[in-house]
Amino acid sequence: MEIYLVRHTSVDVPKGTCYGFTDVPLKNTFETEAAVTKLRLDGVEFDCAFTSPLSRAVRLAEFCGYGDAVRDDRLKEMNMGAWEMQLFDKINDPHLEKWYGNYLEERTTGGESFRDLYGRVSSFLDELRQRECRRAVVFAHGGVLLCAQVYAGVTDIRSGFSNLTPYGGVVVVNI
Repeated sequence: MEIYLVRHTSVDVPKGTCYGFTDVPLKNTFETEAAVTKLRLDGVEFDCAFTSPLSRAVRLAEFCGYGDAVRDDRLKEMNMGAWEMQLFDKINDPHLEKWYGNYLEERTTGGESFRDLYGRVSSFLDELRQRECRRAVVFAHGGVLLCAQVYAGVTDIRSGFSNLTPYGGVVVVNI
């Protein structure tokens, strides 16, 4: 199965903000960015479409013509727990350094680890493989796209964040 993974467009939060699960606004450049993303998808026929329920993904799905995309909570970005909407440089939590040292296994305070996120995304992809779907489009988040690429064998889980898809970017994987 071929899957087009689409990352939402630029968010309107200060640089360095930890915003995972939070439903944050998009920059006023949304339409310009979204038009470029839509062009990357034009001419491709999809049997099924999915999106994170967070508005930054839903809005792009709708702009690209997939307003009926199935919303799935497993496609939300990593839950950053108590750190949500704080600047990373201002987070006053002794656990932060431990998480930086092993974000794969360590959970954020009150949130998830990268491995937890991978588990959610893998569950979604396992189910998707059981559907009669030849080509799918998924509108989601950077962490979700990384997990899907790890699942597809495109990248290694330990080097994932060095392969982060840019805002509005599209990555194609086969599972």
